[in-house]
Amino acid sequence: MLKGQTLVFDADDTLWENNVLFERVIDGFLNWVCAPEDRARTRVLLDEIEAKNAVSLGYGAEMFRQSLRDCLEALNGRIPTDVENARVEELLTPLTNRQVELIEGVAETLVALSGNHELLLLTKGNLEEQQRKVDASRIAHHFRGIHIVPEKNVDTYRRLTAELGLDAERTWMIGNSPKSDILPALRAGLKAVYIPHEHTWVLEHEEFRPEEATLALGSFAELLEHF
Repeated sequence: MLKGQTLVFDADDTLWENNVLFERVIDGFLNWVCAPEDRARTRVLLDEIEAKNAVSLGYGAEMFRQSLRDCLEALNGRIPTDVENARVEELLTPLTNRQVELIEGVAETLVALSGNHELLLLTKGNLEEQQRKVDASRIAHHFRGIHIVPEKNVDTYRRLTAELGLDAERTWMIGNSPKSDILPALRAGLKAVYIPHEHTWVLEHEEFRPEEATLALGSFAELLEHF
């Protein structure tokens, strides 16, 4: 079992549930705007709009709100009405009034890991939105540093390593996203622990084999078998 490592944790869908909330909103949106036979096509359209908006608006609820409105406009060929925008806001309520739900095993595992390792948190998205989730999680005290960035790519991991003076051989990125957590960390020379989540956002998917990660685990609590 390894000791004295630096463990860098993703937040959304690694420490707490996130994308499942967006999926529930999308399900309600599709029920509202299209017939059952058009759901798949409309979902592809929404995914394309989100991917485009993420480039200019970043990640999180505000980008998602705009994407729903843009999708509605594309489907109807006109700007959404006030009534339609109000319906979008109603659908978004679970996100705007959300509580943070830790994934099973996270709280206890972090307590145990913090006794033997240095813990950091690295999450991407809107600064205020992500900070609210961090504060509501009640686990921030376990981390020596909390880093909220607009994007997680190879340069992000290289900057973090350089700024904090981390030893790449003893630094592990732990997350659920091949695109943002595992592959860029490995390309930056770090080690990576892949903990898949069944509701990982479609835009976080990338061609990836679990064995490419330094470790691939079935649950968060399994970290204690290795660290």
